[in-house]
Amino acid sequence: MEETIAILDFGSQYGQLIARRVREHNVYSELCRHDISVAELSKKNLKGIILSGGPASVYAEGAPRCDPELFKLNVPVLGICYGMQMGCELLGAEIGMAQSREYGSTKLQLLKTDSLLAHISGEKVVWMSHGDQVTELSDDFVAMGTTPTCPFAVVRHKKVDFFGVQFHPEVTHTPCGTQIFQNFLYDICQCKGDWQMGSFVEQACENIRKQAGKANVICGLSGGVDSSVVAALLQRAIGEQLICIFVDNGLLRKGERDNVETTFRDHFQLDLRVVDWSERFLNRLAGVTDPQQKRIIIGHEFIEAFVSAADRIGDAKFLAQGTLYPDVIESGQKDGNPAANIKLHHNVGGLPEKLGFELIEPLRNLFKDEVRVLGEHLGLPENLVWRHPFPGPGLAVRIIGDITPDRLTVLRDADEILIEEITAAGLYRKIGQALAVLLPINSVGVMGDDRSYENVIALRAVETKDFMTADWVHIPYEVLGRISSRIINEVRGVNRVVYDISSKPPATIEWE
Repeated sequence: MEETIAILDFGSQYGQLIARRVREHNVYSELCRHDISVAELSKKNLKGIILSGGPASVYAEGAPRCDPELFKLNVPVLGICYGMQMGCELLGAEIGMAQSREYGSTKLQLLKTDSLLAHISGEKVVWMSHGDQVTELSDDFVAMGTTPTCPFAVVRHKKVDFFGVQFHPEVTHTPCGTQIFQNFLYDICQCKGDWQMGSFVEQACENIRKQAGKANVICGLSGGVDSSVVAALLQRAIGEQLICIFVDNGLLRKGERDNVETTFRDHFQLDLRVVDWSERFLNRLAGVTDPQQKRIIIGHEFIEAFVSAADRIGDAKFLAQGTLYPDVIESGQKDGNPAANIKLHHNVGGLPEKLGFELIEPLRNLFKDEVRVLGEHLGLPENLVWRHPFPGPGLAVRIIGDITPDRLTVLRDADEILIEEITAAGLYRKIGQALAVLLPINSVGVMGDDRSYENVIALRAVETKDFMTADWVHIPYEVLGRISSRIINEVRGVNRVVYDISSKPPATIEWE
């Protein structure tokens, strides 16, 4: 059984990011409910526990709590932010509202440079996000670090193997966070660091076989990275029990249906069924302009399409999806810890309660970069593994306002030019996601000697590691100029092109 770090999730937006940081050190991590029992934890080959941050106050009524018996498991425990406060309170410290809240970067002054803070020296920048803090320590604690407004920013317990940090070492805004995780995992927990993606594949295949049994599994294949990796993983796990369904929803990129059929049916020899549901989608979306409503409609229609195809497939009890963790967080669907509902994803929030299938979501706890590594491990071609993400609702969320066949044609043609030009400029792999958006406005222009009043296309390109945060790409002006010139000259109905320079947050990557 592989070495495991259990991360108890108290509702932090960064919970899965902690798990990702642990896995980057080649140690297997598992995100668990905050109230997981000690009996359940004991079943794992547990090397350590991390208590995540969270939005609550530990002294508030109904605040999420962990089993205090976990300190008797004889494994090191690291508390982060709320997790630090929870651990400290359970071990006799006092928690209260901070006199001065800290949000953002601050300076950490080290008082000790051993154990958790080994190989770190001087004053360090760390990322804070808290309104409460430890206000008083018992003699059983040692203060190891302080900030101007937080006297106990890093602590350890003298008798129990517990460490606490008030800041967030998992975010990139805390540069010394990598060393802190390394100290905790290797020096304190004594992990070997021998977990690899191959181990994830083996475990995922085992879980898929156990869940599916001998039943057929339908996989919704879009041709994007996520669904392609899911299909490859399921093919390895259950072989001929896998039937892939590609839904032509009328909202696809130019030539997408032909590319999917050629790649997966001819090259990978998967059992691929194509369902042309485009007329149904476009009829249901006619006149709908609200983005959440679009997503709900598309989610329901996807299910209808799958059910229609499944009626012709014997013994199909499961639907496999390429849901990723950012989808889960942004949809407010994180198990046991509702997050803010930013936007609905068709494969999360748009699913009806009575689906008719059980869901298989083997990528649910992975970020995009981890999925790409998994795809390479499964032998998928490079051009597929590194393809830019494409939203499940397709071009529906890249057309602001009403969706019509004519507007879809305009956007498809503009999108194709954008991808062609950034590829020709050698920028495609340097960009996390690039897209064109059709705006719900016309602008005045001059084409030839005549006045024009036509569509506006917005271009967006972002660089990101995990798609939870992103910054806009500084595409060279000459490349932007070529893209704009080609779109205006070649796409009938467009006379203006603009470039989106918003970061995430506050903006999302997609416009809707």
